[in-house]
Amino acid sequence: MLKMKMGKTLLLLLCLQVFCYAVIGAPQTCPANDADKCGDSDGWEGEFFPDIPKIKYEGPSSKNPLSYKWYNAEEEILGKKMKDWFRFSVAFWHTFRGTGADPFGAPTKYWPWEDGTNSLNMAKRRMRANFEFISKLGVDFWCFHDRDIAPDGKTLEESNANLDEVVALAMELQTKAKKRVLWGTAQLFHHPRYMHGAATSSELEVYAYAAAQVKKAMEVTHYLGGENYVFWGGREGYQTLLNTDMEREINHLARFLEAAVAYKKKIGFNGTLLIEPKPQEPTKHQYDWDAATSANFLRKYGLTGEFKLNIECNHATLSGHSCHHELETARINGLLGNIDANTGDPQVGWDTDQFLVDIQEATLIMLSVIRNGGLAPGGFNFDAKLRRESTDVEDLFIAHIVGMDTMARGLRNAAKLIEDGSLAELVRKRYQSFDTEIGAQIEAGKADFEMLEKKVKEWGEPKVASAKQELAEMIFQSAL
Repeated sequence: MLKMKMGKTLLLLLCLQVFCYAVIGAPQTCPANDADKCGDSDGWEGEFFPDIPKIKYEGPSSKNPLSYKWYNAEEEILGKKMKDWFRFSVAFWHTFRGTGADPFGAPTKYWPWEDGTNSLNMAKRRMRANFEFISKLGVDFWCFHDRDIAPDGKTLEESNANLDEVVALAMELQTKAKKRVLWGTAQLFHHPRYMHGAATSSELEVYAYAAAQVKKAMEVTHYLGGENYVFWGGREGYQTLLNTDMEREINHLARFLEAAVAYKKKIGFNGTLLIEPKPQEPTKHQYDWDAATSANFLRKYGLTGEFKLNIECNHATLSGHSCHHELETARINGLLGNIDANTGDPQVGWDTDQFLVDIQEATLIMLSVIRNGGLAPGGFNFDAKLRRESTDVEDLFIAHIVGMDTMARGLRNAAKLIEDGSLAELVRKRYQSFDTEIGAQIEAGKADFEMLEKKVKEWGEPKVASAKQELAEMIFQSAL
């Protein structure tokens, strides 16, 4: 009887011990409304991507999906290393905050490190995952929104404190990994307070709150060594002009950006300020519709020396342009600063943020980038997300790999076209009539109407040459 009692006692003690180990070993979760209970640890040990090796270049013949076929970081093309032409960056919000949710369906992505909360400790865990990801991918930069890397608090002070804590960890991790911030920004579109806009809100208190949020976001971007700071006016626009004073709103936006320039200089931030054009969505009409509209706005308010443009290819599509058109518009105005490398679906009428895999489009993009002499201090940010149906951790890597390989093929093709010279010669010949004395006078603004009328009478009916569009397309296609 005594032996049976001792056996039961030992079994009970053993069970208690196993239970304790299970509790200690289990991932700790922190309720979003009470993150302090979990202390300073993010409750995660080991690798986030244990089954993914460091991604390496293996060449076009490789069948390994976790390798680069065309992107060879150290390879020199047109006198510059591939990695320096691109300066690739991972977008934190899509890669680590994307859930696969859409207006018709719940989230589909449940990464192993997520605990279902938006706690401070969960934010730290995501930040650790971010740096392991970009290190294995071999990318040098990352981008962020303030509210995506740190949870919103009940007050501005609490939100700022949360951001400071996560940014301190980010600084530690990026120093160790030798990574950098390509750009930071403030999320001025998600919270209900921004329902009427931020800098263009009809409410003065909202305008002031947005200014305070940008002030802090600019400070932490500067602290992390960010090379750019982006303004995306997600709700800076209108749904109807019936209840909108458009002139007043645009003037307010200009005052807001002027204040941002002043604060940038005050804190000694030397990064480039960027405006990201988008025509619509979520508003019916946004004030930074496209590159030309944004350039006109900057000129009107004397801000062209203070800002450049962050061109997103999917936004170009929504504005009725090609990405190539938007890049060239920005470039010839001296405003091309950065590219959000993504694309849309021609059969879907909204911003789908897909990874760019069209080699022809990538080649056109790289023609503009080469003509621009590169993008530094800007780069290529993958503002792109996995499809809702792609739910494996491995898919995060594959998506970025195919995006980087596509851009690398675009660079190689563009270099071929430039080195061959046939396309440039075709363009030169098309405008060669202006390479004359009269043409030079016209381009110098020294040819008046009377002089040109006299020449017309002397020359007679103009002879108009072929544009040779099909030949241009043949030359272009031969490089793909």
